[in-house]
Amino acid sequence: MSYRTALAAVLARAVAPCAEVTGAEGRFPRGAVTAFGATGLLGLTVSTEFGGAGLGLPEAADVVARTARVCPATAAVLRSHYAAVAVIESYGSPWVRGEIAAGRHLGSLALIEDDTGGEQETEAQLLMPHCTAVRSGGVVALRARKCRVVAAGEADSYVWSSRPLGMPDGLSLWGVPAHAPDLYVPARPDAAGPPGSATSTVFADPVLVPSDARLGPDGGGGDLVLGTVLPWLFELGAAASTGAHHFTPADSLAPS
Repeated sequence: MSYRTALAAVLARAVAPCAEVTGAEGRFPRGAVTAFGATGLLGLTVSTEFGGAGLGLPEAADVVARTARVCPATAAVLRSHYAAVAVIESYGSPWVRGEIAAGRHLGSLALIEDDTGGEQETEAQLLMPHCTAVRSGGVVALRARKCRVVAAGEADSYVWSSRPLGMPDGLSLWGVPAHAPDLYVPARPDAAGPPGSATSTVFADPVLVPSDARLGPDGGGGDLVLGTVLPWLFELGAAASTGAHHFTPADSLAPS
Protein backbone atom coordinates (compact mmCIF):
# COMPACT_ATOMS: atom_id res chain seq x y z
CA MET A 1 0.00 0.00 0.00
CA SER A 2 1.38 3.44 -0.91
CA TYR A 3 1.61 6.11 1.76
CA ARG A 4 -0.97 8.19 -0.13
CA THR A 5 -3.46 5.33 -0.08
CA ALA A 6 -2.89 4.87 3.65
CA LEU A 7 -3.18 8.63 4.19
CA ALA A 8 -6.47 8.89 2.31
CA ALA A 9 -7.91 6.10 4.42
CA VAL A 10 -6.78 7.71 7.69
CA LEU A 11 -8.09 11.14 6.70
CA ALA A 12 -11.49 9.73 5.79
CA ARG A 13 -11.82 7.31 8.70
CA ALA A 14 -10.10 9.02 11.63
CA VAL A 15 -9.34 12.67 10.90
CA ALA A 16 -12.30 14.15 9.04
CA PRO A 17 -15.02 12.84 11.42
CA CYS A 18 -13.33 14.54 14.41
CA ALA A 19 -11.87 17.65 12.77
CA GLU A 20 -14.75 19.94 13.66
CA VAL A 21 -14.73 18.91 17.32
CA THR A 22 -10.94 19.20 17.43
CA GLY A 23 -11.07 22.79 16.21
CA ALA A 24 -14.19 23.89 18.09
CA GLU A 25 -13.36 22.34 21.46
CA GLY A 26 -9.57 22.41 21.25
CA ARG A 27 -9.42 18.67 21.86
CA PHE A 28 -6.14 16.94 21.00
CA PRO A 29 -6.68 14.56 18.04
CA ARG A 30 -5.50 11.45 19.83
CA GLY A 31 -7.55 9.13 17.64
CA ALA A 32 -6.03 10.63 14.50
CA VAL A 33 -2.49 10.29 15.87
CA THR A 34 -3.16 6.65 16.78
CA ALA A 35 -4.45 6.00 13.27
CA PHE A 36 -1.38 7.62 11.72
CA GLY A 37 0.77 5.33 13.83
CA ALA A 38 -1.20 2.19 13.00
CA THR A 39 -0.84 2.76 9.25
CA GLY A 40 2.89 3.49 9.38
CA LEU A 41 2.58 7.22 8.69
CA LEU A 42 4.27 8.29 11.93
CA GLY A 43 7.23 6.21 10.75
CA LEU A 44 7.11 7.59 7.21
CA THR A 45 10.62 9.07 7.41
CA VAL A 46 12.26 6.43 9.62
CA SER A 47 14.75 4.27 7.72
CA THR A 48 13.62 0.86 6.53
CA GLU A 49 16.34 -0.69 8.72
CA PHE A 50 14.19 0.12 11.74
CA GLY A 51 10.85 -0.69 10.12
CA GLY A 52 9.97 2.73 8.72
CA ALA A 53 9.02 3.64 5.18
CA GLY A 54 12.40 5.27 4.48
CA LEU A 55 10.88 8.31 2.77
CA GLY A 56 11.94 11.93 3.10
CA LEU A 57 10.95 15.56 3.36
CA PRO A 58 8.93 15.75 0.10
CA GLU A 59 6.66 12.90 1.20
CA ALA A 60 6.34 14.29 4.73
CA ALA A 61 5.38 17.69 3.27
CA ASP A 62 2.76 15.98 1.11
CA VAL A 63 1.27 14.27 4.17
CA VAL A 64 1.20 17.52 6.15
CA ALA A 65 -0.36 19.48 3.27
CA ARG A 66 -3.12 16.93 2.68
CA THR A 67 -3.81 16.65 6.40
CA ALA A 68 -3.99 20.44 6.80
CA ARG A 69 -6.87 20.51 4.32
CA VAL A 70 -8.87 18.38 6.73
CA CYS A 71 -7.55 19.25 10.23
CA PRO A 72 -4.97 22.00 10.87
CA ALA A 73 -4.33 20.74 14.41
CA THR A 74 -3.35 17.26 13.24
CA ALA A 75 -1.14 18.80 10.55
CA ALA A 76 0.64 20.92 13.19
CA VAL A 77 1.27 17.82 15.29
CA LEU A 78 2.70 15.97 12.29
CA ARG A 79 4.89 18.94 11.36
CA SER A 80 6.58 18.99 14.76
CA HIS A 81 6.80 15.19 14.84
CA TYR A 82 8.48 14.87 11.44
CA ALA A 83 10.96 17.67 12.25
CA ALA A 84 11.83 15.95 15.53
CA VAL A 85 12.21 12.59 13.78
CA ALA A 86 14.66 14.16 11.31
CA VAL A 87 16.99 14.78 14.27
CA ILE A 88 16.26 11.43 15.90
CA GLU A 89 17.08 9.64 12.64
CA SER A 90 20.63 11.01 12.85
CA TYR A 91 21.32 10.59 16.56
CA GLY A 92 18.42 8.84 18.31
CA SER A 93 18.64 5.38 19.80
CA PRO A 94 17.67 2.35 17.70
CA TRP A 95 14.90 1.60 20.21
CA VAL A 96 13.24 5.00 19.78
CA ARG A 97 13.53 4.81 16.01
CA GLY A 98 11.92 1.38 16.08
CA GLU A 99 9.10 2.65 18.31
CA ILE A 100 8.41 5.53 15.94
CA ALA A 101 8.41 3.18 12.96
CA ALA A 102 5.96 0.91 14.81
CA GLY A 103 3.62 3.86 15.38
CA ARG A 104 4.01 3.80 19.16
CA HIS A 105 5.99 7.01 19.62
CA LEU A 106 5.07 10.63 18.86
CA GLY A 107 7.91 13.15 18.89
CA SER A 108 7.87 16.92 19.20
CA LEU A 109 10.22 19.89 19.45
CA ALA A 110 10.99 21.91 22.59
CA LEU A 111 13.41 24.51 21.29
CA ILE A 112 11.86 27.96 21.80
CA GLU A 113 12.25 29.98 24.98
CA ASP A 114 11.53 33.47 23.62
CA ASP A 115 7.81 33.55 22.82
CA THR A 116 7.88 36.91 21.01
CA GLY A 117 7.45 37.12 17.28
CA GLY A 118 5.03 35.63 14.80
CA GLU A 119 3.78 32.15 14.09
CA GLN A 120 6.86 31.04 12.15
CA GLU A 121 9.92 29.96 14.12
CA THR A 122 12.99 32.13 13.54
CA GLU A 123 16.66 31.22 13.47
CA ALA A 124 17.32 33.48 16.46
CA GLN A 125 14.61 31.79 18.55
CA LEU A 126 15.99 28.34 17.85
CA LEU A 127 19.69 29.09 18.27
CA MET A 128 19.77 30.96 21.61
CA PRO A 129 18.64 28.62 24.41
CA HIS A 130 18.81 29.84 28.00
CA CYS A 131 18.24 26.32 29.30
CA THR A 132 21.02 25.25 31.63
CA ALA A 133 22.55 21.78 31.55
CA VAL A 134 24.45 20.54 34.60
CA ARG A 135 26.06 17.11 34.66
CA SER A 136 26.52 15.01 37.77
CA GLY A 137 28.01 11.62 37.01
CA GLY A 138 25.88 9.99 34.33
CA VAL A 139 22.92 12.31 34.81
CA VAL A 140 22.24 15.75 33.32
CA ALA A 141 19.84 18.25 34.88
CA LEU A 142 18.02 20.46 32.35
CA ARG A 143 16.25 23.54 33.69
CA ALA A 144 14.12 25.68 31.35
CA ARG A 145 10.78 27.06 30.28
CA LYS A 146 10.06 25.96 26.70
CA CYS A 147 7.37 27.84 24.76
CA ARG A 148 5.11 26.93 21.85
CA VAL A 149 5.67 23.19 22.24
CA VAL A 150 3.23 21.33 19.99
CA ALA A 151 1.61 18.24 21.53
CA ALA A 152 2.78 19.38 24.96
CA GLY A 153 1.82 16.68 27.42
CA GLU A 154 0.70 14.45 24.54
CA ALA A 155 3.98 13.57 22.79
CA ASP A 156 6.15 10.71 23.98
CA SER A 157 9.41 12.66 23.79
CA TYR A 158 10.79 16.10 23.03
CA VAL A 159 13.87 17.16 21.11
CA TRP A 160 15.11 19.68 23.69
CA SER A 161 17.81 22.36 23.44
CA SER A 162 20.17 23.63 26.11
CA ARG A 163 23.43 25.42 26.56
CA PRO A 164 26.40 23.08 26.09
CA LEU A 165 27.93 21.22 29.00
CA GLY A 166 31.57 21.93 28.24
CA MET A 167 31.78 25.22 26.36
CA PRO A 168 30.45 28.77 26.78
CA ASP A 169 28.72 29.12 23.41
CA GLY A 170 26.52 27.07 21.12
CA LEU A 171 23.82 24.62 22.05
CA SER A 172 23.23 20.93 22.61
CA LEU A 173 20.18 18.82 21.81
CA TRP A 174 18.65 16.14 24.01
CA GLY A 175 15.97 13.50 23.73
CA VAL A 176 13.76 14.10 26.77
CA PRO A 177 11.06 11.51 27.59
CA ALA A 178 7.71 13.17 28.19
CA HIS A 179 7.10 10.96 31.24
CA ALA A 180 10.28 12.15 32.97
CA PRO A 181 9.65 13.46 36.49
CA ASP A 182 9.52 17.24 37.01
CA LEU A 183 8.26 18.10 33.53
CA TYR A 184 5.22 20.32 33.98
CA VAL A 185 2.63 21.35 31.38
CA PRO A 186 -0.01 23.92 32.47
CA ALA A 187 -3.61 22.75 32.34
CA ARG A 188 -4.55 25.64 30.06
CA PRO A 189 -2.64 25.57 26.74
CA ASP A 190 -1.07 28.62 25.13
CA ALA A 191 -3.03 30.63 22.59
CA ALA A 192 -0.42 29.76 19.94
CA GLY A 193 -0.99 27.01 17.41
CA PRO A 194 -4.21 25.68 15.90
CA PRO A 195 -6.90 24.77 18.47
CA GLY A 196 -6.46 21.13 19.41
CA SER A 197 -2.72 21.00 18.70
CA ALA A 198 -1.95 21.14 22.46
CA THR A 199 0.56 23.91 21.86
CA SER A 200 1.71 25.01 25.29
CA THR A 201 4.61 25.77 27.60
CA VAL A 202 6.65 22.96 29.14
CA PHE A 203 8.54 23.63 32.37
CA ALA A 204 11.57 21.65 33.55
CA ASP A 205 12.54 22.43 37.14
CA PRO A 206 14.78 20.57 36.44
CA VAL A 207 14.28 17.41 34.42
CA LEU A 208 16.92 14.70 34.79
CA VAL A 209 18.08 12.71 31.77
CA PRO A 210 20.96 10.27 31.27
CA SER A 211 24.04 11.82 29.71
CA ASP A 212 23.67 9.53 26.70
CA ALA A 213 20.32 11.17 25.90
CA ARG A 214 22.24 13.89 24.06
CA LEU A 215 21.50 14.02 20.34
CA GLY A 216 24.79 14.73 18.60
CA PRO A 217 27.99 16.24 19.99
CA ASP A 218 28.04 18.68 22.89
CA GLY A 219 27.77 22.16 21.41
CA GLY A 220 26.96 20.76 17.98
CA GLY A 221 23.21 21.34 18.14
CA GLY A 222 23.42 24.58 16.21
CA ASP A 223 24.50 22.75 13.07
CA LEU A 224 21.60 20.32 13.52
CA VAL A 225 19.12 23.15 13.97
CA LEU A 226 20.39 25.03 10.90
CA GLY A 227 20.93 22.01 8.69
CA THR A 228 18.00 19.83 9.71
CA VAL A 229 15.37 21.37 11.98
CA LEU A 230 14.90 24.70 10.21
CA PRO A 231 14.66 23.26 6.67
CA TRP A 232 12.10 20.69 7.82
CA LEU A 233 10.08 23.23 9.80
CA PHE A 234 9.99 25.74 6.96
CA GLU A 235 9.11 23.20 4.28
CA LEU A 236 6.46 21.51 6.41
CA GLY A 237 5.10 24.88 7.55
CA ALA A 238 4.73 26.01 3.95
CA ALA A 239 2.99 22.72 3.15
CA ALA A 240 0.56 23.14 6.04
CA SER A 241 -0.22 26.71 5.02
CA THR A 242 -0.77 25.76 1.40
CA GLY A 243 -2.97 22.82 2.35
CA ALA A 244 -5.10 24.83 4.76
CA HIS A 245 -5.73 27.58 2.20
CA HIS A 246 -6.53 25.27 -0.70
CA PHE A 247 -9.25 23.11 0.78
CA THR A 248 -10.75 20.70 -1.74
CA PRO A 249 -12.42 17.67 -0.13
CA ALA A 250 -11.90 15.39 -3.11
CA ASP A 251 -8.17 16.16 -3.29
CA SER A 252 -7.63 15.90 0.46
CA LEU A 253 -9.14 12.43 0.72
CA ALA A 254 -8.03 10.95 -2.61
CA PRO A 255 -4.86 8.80 -2.65
CA SER A 256 -3.73 9.92 -6.15
